[in-house]
Amino acid sequence: METRRLGRLEHRSSVLIYGAAALGGVDQDTADASIQEALEAGVNHFDVAADYGDAELRLGPRMGEIRDKIFLATKTGRRTYDEAWSEINRSLERLQTDRIDLIQMHAVCDLENLDLVTGKGGSLEAAVRAKEEGMVGAIGITGHTDQAPAVHREGLRRFDFDSVLTPLNYRLSTDPQYADDYAALVEAVQASDAALMTIKMIARRNWTDGEEKTYSTWYRPFDEQRYITAATAWLLNGHPEITGLATAGETRLLRQMVIAEQERAGLTPEDAAAILDEVHDYTSPFVDIPI
Repeated sequence: METRRLGRLEHRSSVLIYGAAALGGVDQDTADASIQEALEAGVNHFDVAADYGDAELRLGPRMGEIRDKIFLATKTGRRTYDEAWSEINRSLERLQTDRIDLIQMHAVCDLENLDLVTGKGGSLEAAVRAKEEGMVGAIGITGHTDQAPAVHREGLRRFDFDSVLTPLNYRLSTDPQYADDYAALVEAVQASDAALMTIKMIARRNWTDGEEKTYSTWYRPFDEQRYITAATAWLLNGHPEITGLATAGETRLLRQMVIAEQERAGLTPEDAAAILDEVHDYTSPFVDIPI
């Protein structure tokens, strides 16, 4: 699997980042099998969060074996210093490790939350303390709404975050405002040599009212290999600024994403876009987003 430089952190991260939200509601055997599948495919960057159900607990038992082989990132969604400090320590316990490579401010999707995180007594102060004490190696910011790129750019103006995790897929790129906000974020990221990672690459649309939710993702994902491969090719082949993309929060989709990363070499971004244009119900997932 291709690896890319994780900004100034210098880690050579696999372009597929294991989205450990997939482990939030599964048993340990399922988690172990999925983790092993990722490792065998060449994934060396795992991204989890305190808010992902039991995901940290599912990863923890494997740390003795894999900790020195992976880049480990987690997130805190708390907004005050005390709450975040407690949660970061709890994550270390649940993950059965004494160090995390990256702690991220989770779901900073609007300026109100950015103010809480970066303000006096906010969660960012806890992350800075954790870094100073050697508990974490770096500090990042994440978000998952149509405002995220603009908010994250403002976040970089306020604090020198080491990484940004923001949404991007082909459909989002066709929205002029979103495209402009993303381009401005890329400029800011490159100016600071931060790492830029993305999410929602295979989001197809929201679930409709009454529709059976056949996957654990909050959105309806692509599950046809043709479209997963096209979405992956469009993103990775057309966006060299991206250090990696998080796999979907569903263990059953991991294999198809690994195949897509392998098959993407034969597709130009333009060819990939033409394939995705075939999908009549491909829309932004940030309509009535359930958060």
